[in-house]
Amino acid sequence: MFSVAVIEDDVITLDMITNTLENKLGATVFPFNRSKVAREFLLQQNSDSLQLIISDQIMPDFDGISLLQACFTAKLNVPFLMITADPNKTLVMNARKLGVSGFLAKPLAMNELVEKVSSVCKLTR
Repeated sequence: MFSVAVIEDDVITLDMITNTLENKLGATVFPFNRSKVAREFLLQQNSDSLQLIISDQIMPDFDGISLLQACFTAKLNVPFLMITADPNKTLVMNARKLGVSGFLAKPLAMNELVEKVSSVCKLTR
């Protein structure tokens, strides 16, 4: 059993990710469609209470890089996967400097999500 925070402003995509993680991997999911609320939650976590963060890049209030920066600054040493429709070089370089664990491309394929999460979290299925 592992806990995942998922931050995605599109509610349909958020529901798909949440259902996939719960049903395919048995995860406890903390879903957020508002990045401001998610940021407050993340800053109260540690690696015992949370094992993975999955965040969209482009969102109102805080984008994925801002959330990754907040986690980095708070020394929240938890794998971080970023969802993006536009993995440009600048984004990738900035995210890598902040310790991103990987990227998921939009449109999101749920089988790719399961494989990436399993790999990053070293899960045995």
